[in-house]
Amino acid sequence: MNLNVDYMNISNLEQIRDILNTDFDDFWNYSVLKNELNSKNSTYFVVKNEENEILGFAGIKIILDEVEIMNIATKKDCRNQGIGKLLLDRIILEAKNKNIRKINLEVNENNSIAIHLYEKFGFNKDGERKNYYRDQNAILMSKILEK
Repeated sequence: MNLNVDYMNISNLEQIRDILNTDFDDFWNYSVLKNELNSKNSTYFVVKNEENEILGFAGIKIILDEVEIMNIATKKDCRNQGIGKLLLDRIILEAKNKNIRKINLEVNENNSIAIHLYEKFGFNKDGERKNYYRDQNAILMSKILEK
């Protein structure tokens, strides 16, 4: 499968608007994503297949001299196919291109697949936030980027 990672735009968001809450996880609704796309501190990416179908997206926010990963979302029927890895690669590249030295994120303590992916990329567990995801804790993770 030939996949392409590119910057997300409002047209991409419109493309997934009707399937956002069914085909992706329901943490991020259309209006929140639209606000993020319009924020000067946020950058979003999409992964598309050869048919121009959006299979995943991810967003970052630059806060001072650090990047916060806002989300990495893969279409439910496309998971475990390397899309999250592609997005994480692109996030790290973008951070390095902007001379950012640290990437932060929080992940649901029960999302072992995501935690494993972040650990594989060299992210370290820094702590947790109690009840961050309704009744579940968030694991705080970060990665220092080498120059």
